[in-house]
Amino acid sequence: MLSELRVHNFILIESLELHLEPGFNVLTGETGAGKSIIVGALGLVLGGRARADMVRPGAKEACVEALFDLGSAPELRARLDEMGVPIADELVVRRVVLKTGRSRAYLNGRLCTITELSALATELADVTSQHESVALTDPSRHLAYLDRYGRLGEARSALGTIVDELMAVRAELERRHQQERGRAEREAFLRFQLETIDDVDPQEDELEQLDRERGRLKHAGRLGELTARVAGGLDDEGALCDRLGRLASDLRSAAELDAELEPYAVELDDCWSRLQEAARDIGRYAESVAADPARLAEVQERLFQLEELMRQHGPTLADVLQTRHRIDDELATLDGAEAAMPALQAQQRELLDEAASAARKLSKRRQRAAKRLGEAISVELAHLGMGSAKVVVDVQPLAASDDAPVVTIAKGREARLSRDGIDRAQFLIAPNRGLNPQPLARIASGGELSRALLALKRALGALEHDRHEHGSRAVGVQVFDEVDAGVGGDTADKIGRAI
Repeated sequence: MLSELRVHNFILIESLELHLEPGFNVLTGETGAGKSIIVGALGLVLGGRARADMVRPGAKEACVEALFDLGSAPELRARLDEMGVPIADELVVRRVVLKTGRSRAYLNGRLCTITELSALATELADVTSQHESVALTDPSRHLAYLDRYGRLGEARSALGTIVDELMAVRAELERRHQQERGRAEREAFLRFQLETIDDVDPQEDELEQLDRERGRLKHAGRLGELTARVAGGLDDEGALCDRLGRLASDLRSAAELDAELEPYAVELDDCWSRLQEAARDIGRYAESVAADPARLAEVQERLFQLEELMRQHGPTLADVLQTRHRIDDELATLDGAEAAMPALQAQQRELLDEAASAARKLSKRRQRAAKRLGEAISVELAHLGMGSAKVVVDVQPLAASDDAPVVTIAKGREARLSRDGIDRAQFLIAPNRGLNPQPLARIASGGELSRALLALKRALGALEHDRHEHGSRAVGVQVFDEVDAGVGGDTADKIGRAI
């Protein structure tokens, strides 16, 4: 239960401490005294939208704190534990609003998100205002009321999880269909690129080798002349190799007479051997090098092909080779995407079958709950001075559409599948006998709307009380703000007694 509410610098309230007792508490006062502001402060601390104009003029921030006595609430305690909130016998909910309109929320001193607070608030309190009487005419809210009455929240949530997964698979399939539509063009383009590279078949380090060969072929005459002269100067009779050989022989003879010369003799022998080897290699090079215009043309053509590839996919030959690997990988991915389609389509069928089965079961439970809820509200309206009124909770299938999955229902009809199922609900009322039930917005007066809302809340409250008697958690606090709007006299007295 809510035991204390503290409000500071909220709209017109500078400071307020409100202590509540178990049972029935009433706030009374003249119009404009601030009763609805207090209810608004409670709505804020329970996750309502924060606005900059909620901060009292001249103040830096507004602050609202609510103290709840948890009592015996194992489900609520377990939820707080999952959220990491320190658990005691009491829960302090604090909401701070800055002048900018930004806000922060705390649970027992732990910072939490507004989403977490709003989800928890549904178990702490239920606020009914005169504005909700108008909202009762909005059919989009009626399904939630029905599911709450029929205790269908868990089944609805489970269905929503399946539908979320189904929609994710549908989105992936659509993405792959779009990809498939462009896949043929993309694949043709990639294969064309691959063919242009493979026709040339570039090899790693080939560019450097060809560049050297081109230089050798272009200057073959001059290279032959120079290397032949060098080879002759080294290896002809009486040339450098002969002279160095004789000098090496003399030094070996000297080393036999003085061991100190041995290292130099060895070194000179080594120089002579290496010089002879160089002379032979240069001689072979001189004999092999020759002008070859045909080969030069081949090398230049090959270099042109490689340079063209580098212009398209470069700037280096390594980039060309990397591009080829990337094209191979993308082609494999495109092939894999096509191969994955049947598996995704099978998964979509399985999820749709599972969701359809769950939605049909939920729809049947809603039909049964709708009959009970309509009767329960009619009984409550009788206690509120509308004994002739009859309420019908009309449950109909959602109209099928092309952009959403559909479920086949009775007699081959189809209904659109959403996270909430395949149904829409609407409260219809016949204020007097002999009239056909019509939507609330069409025929209900302000006073009738107030009584219809109170009757609904009493029907839901009776259900919550029954749940509490059987060990389940009921909503801790029921707040009614001017639900008697538009009524007076004996009817107002009946509404007061009903509250």
